[in-house]
Formats: sequence, structure tokens, C-alpha cells
Amino acid sequence: MAKGTVGSLGEFGLVRELVGRLTTTDDVLVGPGDDAAVVRAADQRVVATTDLLVEGRHFRRDWSSAHDIGRKAAAQSLADVVAMGARPTALLVGFGAPPDLPSDWALEFTDGLREECDLVGAAVVGGDVVRSERVTIGVSALGDLAGWDPVLRSGAQPGDVVAIAGRLGWAAAGLAVLSRGFRSPRVLVEAHRRPEPPYDLGPAAARAGATSMIDVSDGLVADAGHVAQASGVVLSLETDRLTIAPPLAEAAGAFNLDPLAWLLGGGDDHALVATFPPDFWRPEGFVVAGTVLAAGESGPGVLVDGRTYEGPSGHDHFS
Repeated sequence: MAKGTVGSLGEFGLVRELVGRLTTTDDVLVGPGDDAAVVRAADQRVVATTDLLVEGRHFRRDWSSAHDIGRKAAAQSLADVVAMGARPTALLVGFGAPPDLPSDWALEFTDGLREECDLVGAAVVGGDVVRSERVTIGVSALGDLAGWDPVLRSGAQPGDVVAIAGRLGWAAAGLAVLSRGFRSPRVLVEAHRRPEPPYDLGPAAARAGATSMIDVSDGLVADAGHVAQASGVVLSLETDRLTIAPPLAEAAGAFNLDPLAWLLGGGDDHALVATFPPDFWRPEGFVVAGTVLAAGESGPGVLVDGRTYEGPSGHDHFS
């Protein structure tokens, strides 16, 4: 491991250390070390997305290790790519840090980025490092559609079913645990620190004929609402189809909370919500949780058990 701080390494020394920890893939024609990377785009279309993480807002160094933060930073952008039905190919990472940040922290963060990319066969191909008052991370992800059409938010049709893949509410429950000064149930804390998006199921849903799809980064009701608005429909969710796992139920009981609030309003698990024609095959791992209805006089939106949901619907940075 490198000794000292990122300031003692200097910009170019830090870049050398970080790049030395990265791996490559067949999609990378030119990797880190030039003015820009070159990534194969066999489909001739590139799926691109970007996310920003700011210390104190998206993560805390006393709650999560550098390795966990690297995994989380990569996961949230990779999840956006698979929600389009694409295969992730590359990440570009902007890294801002105060000069007294231990250099080992930056190296462990890079290990986390690399390991999350390894799960989907992607690679970190470049980026930038700058001095900043707090740790700030910008991640841009690229993906390949492999000849398939992208799955948009705007394709849901009345009569479709709404299906969900992945965990809901776990990260929000873990945040609630940490916010109250606890470190257990550990499985919930780990879910907050390091999400587990169902990467394979995004492209699988696209191949199965999904009409729309989104990843749940801000909350089920909020993100389902984005699909509803883009498609001009109503997504009607049924809570009796949602599974409340024992750790969620136990934590909610301990805090005198309704666990459904975490499932409906909690983000950062990066589950996938997709709509499918009712008679289409759906990939194993997707569970039907509702139906798509035509928008009435009240317009597009989300219903929960037939009513407008009055609880917290999800995260808004400027609310």
C-alpha cells in the first residue's frame, strides 16, 4: 500500500498508483494514460450516464470503508446502464479529495470500483483527480446495447404488468440503523454500504420484451412515478405482493416504524422496475407487483393499493 496522503503523492503520483490497480477488458482499445480512452462500440450506439457522490450527502467515511464507497459509486452508474437493457463496458471516474486524505483510502476506493466493474465485465478507463474540500466522486458509465433497442421509461402501456427485481428497502433500513448509532442488523448496514443491483436482469428484461424499465435509486414510488409520467399512464402497485424480509420487519419493530415506508420510499438498493405485456414471459427474478392503468382525469401517477400514497415517496436532493 502507498504511504502518506494524496497530497504527499501529488496529482501524478496518485494517478500512477490508482491506474496501477486497474484491469482492462476486450472492449477497451485505449485505456488510461492518454488524453482520452477509446472503448469499442460494436453496436454503434453508446449508452451513457453519470452520477455524483459528495461526502456527507451520499456517504460518510465513518460509516463506510473506502472499498465499500468504491463499490457503491460504481454500482449506482452501472445500474443505470442495465436499466436501459445494455451491457456495461466502461467507467470514467472524477475524484476530488482534500490533500490530507490518506493515500491508502484512495487506493482502497479504486479497488472497490474495480471489483464492482468485474461483476459486469466492465473496466475503469480513465478520469481525473482534483483537490477539493471534501471527497467528491463523479462516475460516468458507458454501455453497449448489442443490437437491441434501449428500454425507455416511456414505453409502458395500459394492461402491462409491473414487475420488480432486486431488494427494496434494505439500504434505507441500513441508513436508519446507522443514523441511530447502531451497527446491526449487519445485513441491513451492509446493504446501505454496498448495494447489490440485479445486473443480469436488465438485459434479460430487454430481451424478454420489457416495455419500460428504471432502476430504483430514489424510492419505488418516486421512480415508478418517473415511468408513469414519461409513459402517460398510472402504475398501480399492490403492497401485498411486496416481500418484507425478516431483517426489515425486525428493525422496523425495534424503531416502531412501518417497514413498508422503507420499501415504498427507500432508495439506493438499485432494484429494477419494469413493465411487461401481460402474456409475455418474464425473466426469473422479476416478481409482479402491480398493473399499468390508463391515466384518468387526474393524469399520470402512482397508486398504492388503489390510493394515492401519502407517505414519503422517495429522495429529492433539493426538497
